Amino acid sequence: MAKFLKGNELNSELEKIFEKANNQIILISPYIKLHDRYISVLRSKKENPALELTIVFGKNEDDFSKSMKQEDFNFFKEFPNIVIRYEKNLHAKYYANEESAILTSMNLYNFSQDNNIEAGILLFNGKDKIDIDAWEYFNRVIEQSELLFQRNAHFDNALFGLSKKYKESKTEIDKLTDFFSNRHKYDSNERFKSKSEVKKVELTRPKETFQAGFCIRTGKKIPFNPNKPMSIEAYESWTKFQNEDYAEKFCHFSGEPSNGETSFAKPILKKNWKVAKEKFNL
Repeated sequence: MAKFLKGNELNSELEKIFEKANNQIILISPYIKLHDRYISVLRSKKENPALELTIVFGKNEDDFSKSMKQEDFNFFKEFPNIVIRYEKNLHAKYYANEESAILTSMNLYNFSQDNNIEAGILLFNGKDKIDIDAWEYFNRVIEQSELLFQRNAHFDNALFGLSKKYKESKTEIDKLTDFFSNRHKYDSNERFKSKSEVKKVELTRPKETFQAGFCIRTGKKIPFNPNKPMSIEAYESWTKFQNEDYAEKFCHFSGEPSNGETSFAKPILKKNWKVAKEKFNL
């Protein structure tokens, strides 16, 4: 059941979101400047390459540094499995792990946490409809935002494919390092003296095509991610038993019926694997 949070309790529960995360952390906040207490907790998560960190920030389209500080970006980009995205119209704040989430007025900004009167609602995974609605809504926010940074963890199969061994992490997309390293180029009056010129800055307005996949249990269209091949509803059902080899109904890549040949562990039909690998650089 949802729980109302305020004051120090809100800060404490947000810290627990980070502490208890094993598989994922979602940070959605227009402004990001990490408090020391959160840096300390999050630093320990760098040792878990299986944890997926997703960050969406917003505002200040002409100067990202007013919404995310360079020192925080430098901290985040060291995580082995992370995406950082941008949404210019973002005002909502949402923080989550695989078990719970917080809807709140509070930015992930140290001044807000220390000085402002803030409140929030603590939600628990699958306990009521508001949690499911919030999860689905903010996943759409993530899908529709612009990808600025992506670093993926790569694994080798071990023990005859029954487990995975962390190999390395590779930065696949990085449009933020150049911005922070060469801010003088973007701060130039000649470059930003009109809105039409702002639109010419390749860093700030790249257009990204959303890559769709399919839920292996329902066939519903979802973001393509072999590590998350199910819709929210299907995943909640799957977690009751968490059998990664349980036969599912659809191919995550093509959406076609799989006749039981796909599973959480192998969400893509064998015949489609080569094409999926080339298309998505798996």
